[in-house]
Amino acid sequence: MSGSVTAVSSNGEYSFTKPNRDSIRLLAGLGVEGDVHSGVTVKHRSRVAQNPDQPNLRQVHLIHEELFGEVGEEGFKVAPGELGENITTRGIDLLGLPVGTLLRIGDSAVLEVTGLRNPCLQIDNFQDGLLKQVVGRDEAGNIVHKAGIMSIVREGGVVRPGDTIEAELPAGPHKPLERV
Repeated sequence: MSGSVTAVSSNGEYSFTKPNRDSIRLLAGLGVEGDVHSGVTVKHRSRVAQNPDQPNLRQVHLIHEELFGEVGEEGFKVAPGELGENITTRGIDLLGLPVGTLLRIGDSAVLEVTGLRNPCLQIDNFQDGLLKQVVGRDEAGNIVHKAGIMSIVREGGVVRPGDTIEAELPAGPHKPLERV
């Protein structure tokens, strides 16, 4: 399974959206250099309030660009970085990957998929009603989270738009993604 990077984003300050960059540098065990969510322990405010010592399984947020088209059909306009992701992708089924998948990006970066992004009410503050578009239910009534996946950095490197992404699935049995 493969795809490509369409945009990269980071922000050194707490803010819902992240500005697009020409490149980002991934640091092994930490996340995106200079990004507010980089670190060994959790940096998301709600998680810090629960337990500031828990490991940071949300170092790098990836979202599939195809989601922007999907929500666009419902009248929402979303561009790369606006949902707070660090890496926007195309052509790879991020939501279908199992926990532990390695994503080899560009020349040297390697991410390990840890789980699904757990979207919060900030999405509705960004655009009213958008949360309902990125968290829904399937035909069986199960909750479906579509706001991307989270990962940790196994091997650092520079990531740029246009870089290829190769997914390496872990040995089975595969564990489906859950919220992290």
